[in-house]
Amino acid sequence: MKKLLSMVLALVLVLGLSSVSLAAGPTIGVCVYKFDDTFMTGVRNAISKAAEGIAEAQIVDSQNAQATQNDQVIMFVDQGFDGVAINPVDRTACAEISKKTEAAGIPVVYFNREPIAEEMTDFDNWYYVGAKAEESGTMSGQILVDYFTAHPEAIPEDGVIRYVMLQGEPGHQDAELRSIYSIKCLEDAGFTLEALAVDTAHWNRIEGMEKMTAWLAAFGDKIDCVLANNDDMALGAIEALKAEGYFTEGKFMPVVGVDATAPALEALKEGTLLGTVLNDAANQGAATLLLTVAAVNGDFTGFPYEIVDDHYVWVPYQMVTEENYTDFE
Repeated sequence: MKKLLSMVLALVLVLGLSSVSLAAGPTIGVCVYKFDDTFMTGVRNAISKAAEGIAEAQIVDSQNAQATQNDQVIMFVDQGFDGVAINPVDRTACAEISKKTEAAGIPVVYFNREPIAEEMTDFDNWYYVGAKAEESGTMSGQILVDYFTAHPEAIPEDGVIRYVMLQGEPGHQDAELRSIYSIKCLEDAGFTLEALAVDTAHWNRIEGMEKMTAWLAAFGDKIDCVLANNDDMALGAIEALKAEGYFTEGKFMPVVGVDATAPALEALKEGTLLGTVLNDAANQGAATLLLTVAAVNGDFTGFPYEIVDDHYVWVPYQMVTEENYTDFE
């Protein structure tokens, strides 16, 4: 027993595991692009919870380095794990990962960062769990459509709404599509827009605050609204706005995020965040774990989510505003 415990502890140290379940069932190796991400923390907690009693889920931090993640996948394969679930650091690396897993005869489930479809045509035993990013972009835009429709006095006299946008990392499908579809929604609703500034803040709250501080210095009260590809960046923007006296004495700036994280719901409660979009971490995590187990067992009977086009599980978004945020607390 002591020898077995020592081996388990050694594996913990080597892989940097966040949890080790000794439940009966298949062994599932899970790579998360980095643990220091608010939304992904919710996903990995949901994976751990879903694994209880049905699988040994061992979750590792890839530390935002694709080379580290590749080594972790190789280690899972060499250790004889039954399946792997990967939140890719770089979505263009999925084909190389699939080469390793198919050679080992084990399934791989990618989650949150979608593989490039045309790069996956040579592989069979892979799946993807995520959400359609264009939906979240459209919902972000709709929150602003509703706001400016209800508050026409917030639109400048020339009829042009001037915005700044905080984007996630370049090349991430969520960053690209949320950016495009949020603006499309506003334009389709008949509003005229002008981009004062659009830049990446890498999903990061501090970077979001720094970008917003610089934009306030450059544009001041010319900014009519803030769009952020996730809540952490939106909350960073709010901190910068607070420092300039916003959200006091009737001075308001509409800020919209995505994810509906707990801190974002608090900001909705205090009236500093206009709205957000639920990126359903609980269901994405549960679907990832359950799909990996089903693929390992070769039995999808009872799998509670729809598999589309043989590979995809889509978890829907939901719009969250001051009217309904309590439903998501």
